[in-house]
Amino acid sequence: MINVLVTGGAGQLGSSIASKLALKDNVIVVIVDNLSTGDISKVSVKDNIKFIKADVNNYNDIISIFATFKFHYVFHFAAVVGVERTLENPINVLNDIDGIKNILSLSKNSGVKRVFYSSSSEVYGEPFEIPQNENTTPLNSRLPYAIVKNVGEAFFRAYQREYDLNYTIFRFFNTYGPLQSNDFVIPRFMKLAMKNQPIPIYGEGDQTRSFCYIEDNVDTCLNALYNEAYINDVLNVGNDNEISILELAKKVIEITDSKSEIVFLPSLKEGDMLRRCPDITKMKTLLGRDLISLEEGLNNMMNFYNTYTLQKG
Repeated sequence: MINVLVTGGAGQLGSSIASKLALKDNVIVVIVDNLSTGDISKVSVKDNIKFIKADVNNYNDIISIFATFKFHYVFHFAAVVGVERTLENPINVLNDIDGIKNILSLSKNSGVKRVFYSSSSEVYGEPFEIPQNENTTPLNSRLPYAIVKNVGEAFFRAYQREYDLNYTIFRFFNTYGPLQSNDFVIPRFMKLAMKNQPIPIYGEGDQTRSFCYIEDNVDTCLNALYNEAYINDVLNVGNDNEISILELAKKVIEITDSKSEIVFLPSLKEGDMLRRCPDITKMKTLLGRDLISLEEGLNNMMNFYNTYTLQKG
């Protein structure tokens, strides 16, 4: 049997990774999450998925988990996420450095073959170039969240050089999907539109993003594992179709056939980068198929929300 640890496994991405990993009969997936932002309802109920409530930032909380399961691979996705939450809780964000150190130390000491790390497009800060490729020099952001992700990447490289612990760094660009919380723009817009409620936009809505559907993200990450690809390397994971937030709101209203009005709010003082668009040349090769379009992804979410509402009665 192959034992895989997924930290932050009660979040959208971690739970989706865990569910797809568990489709293989020879894999046992252990999910660790402190449920500070995750939700236990996102964790699939399967014989080969085990959930443990624990905090990776607390060494004593997780050392026994490593001793019990002897992990072959680790997906370290636990982190404080969401622009507003990370701005409001900077100390909690910085505490995630402890979790990175704990995971690396325990992985190194227990024979883990490779650790997969969820970094972020935020490491690029305001872009020097578009699209943003993996060789672009980061450290162009002063925000605690981006700094922690940069520090984390440095720790992974250092552990590989010092202890020969293999890693793959994923720089995620705005992943979205039905299980994503309302802290993020697409589920927030979708749920407001489906209720015909006003959709708020910061500034004039001309800031751009590129949105990656959850299936594209998960399949890319798992292909990196199964194909033994991008070992000790960095990989952008996103979509290279750029769209403004204003156009996104209009598209959501159109797809949901909503009567929602768009309301413009004052711009955020910080944390709202003007552009985001990745170079995903490496990702496309690894994924080996076309990416899911924004229209298809939004329709998938609308259908999921409608079904979930009907099931709740």
